[in-house]
Formats: sequence, structure tokens, C-alpha cells
Amino acid sequence: MRTRKKLIFKQKLFLAAAWILFATSVSIAQDTPSRLPADHLEGPPLAEVLILGTYHMDNPGQDIFNMEADDVLAPKRQAELGELLNVLTRFRPNKIAIEEEPDGPKIKQYQDYLAGNYQLSRDERDQIGFRLSKERKLPKIYGIDADGEFPFLAVQDYAKAHGREKELESLMSQVGKRVQEENKFLKSHTVLQTLLQMNSQEAVRRGLASYSLYAHFGEEYNYVGAKLLTEWYRRNMRIHTNLINVMEPDDRVLVIFGAGHLGLLQQTVQADPTLKLRTLDEFASGTK
Repeated sequence: MRTRKKLIFKQKLFLAAAWILFATSVSIAQDTPSRLPADHLEGPPLAEVLILGTYHMDNPGQDIFNMEADDVLAPKRQAELGELLNVLTRFRPNKIAIEEEPDGPKIKQYQDYLAGNYQLSRDERDQIGFRLSKERKLPKIYGIDADGEFPFLAVQDYAKAHGREKELESLMSQVGKRVQEENKFLKSHTVLQTLLQMNSQEAVRRGLASYSLYAHFGEEYNYVGAKLLTEWYRRNMRIHTNLINVMEPDDRVLVIFGAGHLGLLQQTVQADPTLKLRTLDEFASGTK
């Protein structure tokens, strides 16, 4: 009998503790302001986002195919970058986000740059992000990148094991051909003209199509191509979450990322009813 009473007492104590925990969590939730408006599916956008897809100006060579950029510190290219910054200024960004993790070294480097203790490198995050942020008198720069995998070797292994190497080689050769076309275009055009082409609707469409074709590699219980795409989408969706976590109503955020991310990042912004997507060509009209 005494054991049964102890058991009943413990059960009541557990229920009381559970109720206190629930009530506390509800209270905290009620005290936390909602980040979504009540009419978030139908209401007007809360903020604007311009995503600038760019080539890597310092030639880090971290992608499967890489553009071969000339020296962006050369006087000619520096003048062209000034033209690009003038166009981006028309968007009037009050925040600039770059391809860097939230606590990455570039965040502190920007503070050092403002203090006169950092010399700009050839990196597009410096040449576009840092310079424009300083011109706009913005106190900080935001890193919104996220870690991710790109399991391309698994797709290669699958293609080899199933006699589909030539198909994969054909797909990759098409991507490589486009990169070579971009290399050639950059040599005879300005930075702004090159980025306008890379950010055009047709370039975005082709980029998304080349990624989507990986889904053709795989079969039931062995979705290697779909897994590659899933990991790529996962990373870009995390970037999107990092973006909205630094945004507030009425913000105008310029996002500077490698052009490979452009299509998916534009998709996520377009699908988000709280955001309005802006594009580079909107602000470049009238420039040569």
C-alpha cells in the first residue's frame, strides 16, 4: 500500500512538473514576437532582395569548372567595378550579405577595412561587398553562407558502373563549354556587361537545367543524382534561412554569391511571399 501511494505521488509530481514546463514554454512563445505577419500569404512583401550572381574574381579554383578572371586590380577593371557599384547603388541597399558563414573571417575583415587596417584583395566579396558597404556607410556586413556537400564522385561511380560515362561526360562538357564562353566574353567586355549576362534570365534557366539533369542518374534505391541535387538544395535553403534571419521589414538587401547559386536563391526568394526579388538589369538601364 505504501509503495502504491509513493507511485501515485510520483505520478502527480511528474504531471505537475510537466504542466509547469508546458505553461512556461507557452508564456515564452507568447512573449516572442512573430516574424511572420498574420496575412503572410496574401499581404505585400516586407523587404526587397537583389541577388547578384558573380564569377570568383580571385580565381580560387574551388568549383568543378572555373572562370579564368584577369587581374581585377588593374586600372581598367577597377574603373569597371566603379561602374558596377554605381548601378548597385541605385538599388539603395541598407544591408549587404556575402558568401561567407555568419561568423566567418570576412565579417571581421570588413571591420578592419573600415578601421583602415585591411587592404582589399581581389576577392569579389571585397571588391563589390566591402567597397559598396563602405560607400553606403553600412556598419557591418553579413555572412549568410552555409556548409554543404556536393557528392559528385558518387554520380561518377554510378555512371561508370552502369555504362553511362559518356552521358555524364556530355553533360559536364556542356557546362565546361558555357564556362569557356563566359571566359571569352569577359575578355572583351566590362565587368558590368559580364555580370548582366551571367544574371540574365536565360543564363539562370540554363544553370538550373544543368543541375536538374543530374536526376537522370540513378534508379530505385540508388538515387545518386537525386541525392546530389538534394544536398545542393539543402545548402541553398539554409542560405535562404540565414538571409531571412538578418532581415527586418523594409530592408533592401544585396546578396553577393557565386553565380552557381543564383537560380536556386532566386527561386527561394520568389517563392517567399514576404520578399520581393529585384534583379541587376532593373538598375542597369541606360548604362553602356
